[in-house]
Amino acid sequence: MINEPDRKKVERQARHTPSPFWVIVHKELGDHIHSWRFGILVGIVVLACIGSIYSAVIALQQGTGNSDSENYLFLKMFTASDGTLPNFITFVSFLGPLIGIALGFDAVNTERTKGTLSRMLSQPLYRDDFITAKFTAALLLVALVIFSLGFSVMGLGLFTIGYPPTPEEFGRVVIFLLTAVIYVGFWLNLSLYFSVRFRQAATSALSGIALWLFFTVFYSLIVNLLAKSFEPGEQAGTSQILSYQQTLLFINRLSPAELFTEATTTLLVPEVRSLGPLTMEQVIGAIPSPLPLGQSLLLIWPHLTGLIAAASLAFALTYALFMRQEIRSRS
Repeated sequence: MINEPDRKKVERQARHTPSPFWVIVHKELGDHIHSWRFGILVGIVVLACIGSIYSAVIALQQGTGNSDSENYLFLKMFTASDGTLPNFITFVSFLGPLIGIALGFDAVNTERTKGTLSRMLSQPLYRDDFITAKFTAALLLVALVIFSLGFSVMGLGLFTIGYPPTPEEFGRVVIFLLTAVIYVGFWLNLSLYFSVRFRQAATSALSGIALWLFFTVFYSLIVNLLAKSFEPGEQAGTSQILSYQQTLLFINRLSPAELFTEATTTLLVPEVRSLGPLTMEQVIGAIPSPLPLGQSLLLIWPHLTGLIAAASLAFALTYALFMRQEIRSRS
């Protein structure tokens, strides 16, 4: 029979013992940080972003990045370019998904191939803790990289412009970085799904890269080709043209890359007042002034909801498939 002091000691040890979920999170974070693959990818992204920052600084110094609104000059560090290299948000939207794919394409199938998956799940560890910890560790690392790059750009902007950002500019940058984390998290969940679905890491990696190339490069090309065949004629009325443009816009927004591009452009370019077609009645009488942060958020709220829903759906599919799979130990 355990006496009272021993019982209290056991309870204190149980309270201070980390849960298996956080143990896996810490292990995955350490494995990712010390891997050559992650270092190479982050190096490529950092070099690309440094080039875009240099291009933005040259554009600001030459005056090519200025706009009618001098109050938002700090945001030009993320959107301006002198034409030699794309701007910062273009590099993030293009290279960010590669980090998500690289962190998740072999998260489960490598454990299965090595035979460590069955040994881990034979311990007092729930299946949902395992797959959720894999996703949490990778997403924390993605957030660390994106916020580090974003705040580095802001720090460089302090030296270039000479004055700190306003609270509204700081809020716009933080929301932009959160949106980028959500967008990369969507590709991370897709790569996790392919890692659970396919037993070979090469197959899951190629599937993720193929889907990324489709939405990033080929989707808009296919939509534009199909749009020409349904384009209304010269004698079409205003209602037909508006319906055609709205349908085309809806089809384009089925791509996560398009949602991210429109959301980030609206956040970092306050002069953007609409993301859809406007009639002359709507344009006449409108005051051409930048939108405040609250109005910009209302404008992109459907985009943020769509990105969150897409990321959640991808994780739900991964979770359901992993929970239903049979895991056998290697003989």
